[in-house]
This record gives sequence, structure tokens and C-alpha cells, in this order.
Amino acid sequence: MSVSVWRGGATGSFQSYSVKVEDNQTVLDVVAWIQQYADPTLSYRYACRVGMCGSCAMMVNGTPRWTCRTHVNKVLVDGKMEIAPLRNLPVIKDLATDMDPFFEKWVAAEGFHHPTQTRHDPIEPISPTSEDRVEANAGIECINCSVCYAACDTVAGNPDYLGPAALQRAWSVYNDSKDANKLAILDAVSGVGGCHNCHSQGSCTVHCPNELNPMAAIAGLKRETARNFFKRRK
Repeated sequence: MSVSVWRGGATGSFQSYSVKVEDNQTVLDVVAWIQQYADPTLSYRYACRVGMCGSCAMMVNGTPRWTCRTHVNKVLVDGKMEIAPLRNLPVIKDLATDMDPFFEKWVAAEGFHHPTQTRHDPIEPISPTSEDRVEANAGIECINCSVCYAACDTVAGNPDYLGPAALQRAWSVYNDSKDANKLAILDAVSGVGGCHNCHSQGSCTVHCPNELNPMAAIAGLKRETARNFFKRRK
């Protein structure tokens, strides 16, 4: 097969490699083969190889995917395949992107726990079937692979937009009954680049490898920020 791989930084170009097709071959296998046997200068990122870390995410034929879980026979078109770094993130080199902007937005969305107690207090039991807990659990399997971020056209057109992963995390924390500062979350996600910038196109949900629904989480934030706005105006 002929594999076109992005080389260089933001102003790089595609370079073609001839790679033998093997049984049960993943896209990550192809990238690793190129780096090991064809061009040792190729840079890319991976860790677990089993769909647990998400660090091997790349653009495959223009679609963001976990390359360790993407089999070649599913994406090969006429014996050809194109592999590029994730969209919407700065390119460090070749297939490796700078994840700092992604995680900075995760923090900017207040997607972290605001404790109500100290480590010395007894652990408060939370019913796993309570409405809030069920809502929080819906997005808890996000591993911050940035596939949804790369798929999002709103991020592509608005660099200030917090993005689906950060907003989904904010929604999970907002629904955690142990969180002490829900207003801080609503303020963070209702400002410039917040949840109301989402156009509800749904690319984040379509492409999430863990089958999560960031669009539903963003819709929840839109409702709660609107309610909070009118409450404050009374």
C-alpha cells in the first residue's frame, strides 16, 4: 500500500511510503513500521496500544481516529492511505501535536473538582442511581484523547472556543453533588468561547471512540447557564 504521512511542522508536506499489507494490521502498526524500518526520523505519539490512553490519535484520511484501534482494511482506499497530525492543534513535528492548548481549555472550563470537604472528613455516600450521578457518569469515560476536539468545526473556526472535551468535563463536574462551586463552572462556560458558541453539528459525538455524547453535555450547560442568567436578573 502507499501511505502518505505528514512530515514537518505546520508548513510541512506529505511524504509517501510503500508498506506491506499484513493481516490484522492497525494504522499505528503502519506508523511504527515506517519509523522503525523506513525513516527513523518520523515523530509520533503513542503509549498503551490498546485504546486506553488515546495518545495515538491522528487524522486518518481526514478523520480523527485512535490509530491503535483502526484496522488498515477499514480505511485503505484503492491501496492508499493518508495519515496526518490531529486537526485544530499546533504541530510539533510530523504526527505529534502540542496538547497544551487542549488541556489549558480543560482548566479554563473549570473542569476540575472544587472540594466541599477535606481528606480528614468522612466520605459521604452518593447513590449511583441519583439523577445527578447518572448525568455525571455519562461523560466520565472521557480520556482526553482530543479526537472530538480535532473533529470540531467550531474549534477550527473559533480558536477561543473551549471545545467539546473541556465542556463535557465541566458538565460532569457540575453534576457532581460533592462539587462546591457550580457557579464558577457556569461562569467559565458561559463567557467568550463558552458553550453557546457550539453550533450543535454533532461531530464530537459522531467521532468519539468511547461513544460518549459531548453534544448532550454542551446542551445541558446551555440550559443551566441560561437558567442562571435569568435567576441573576431577578
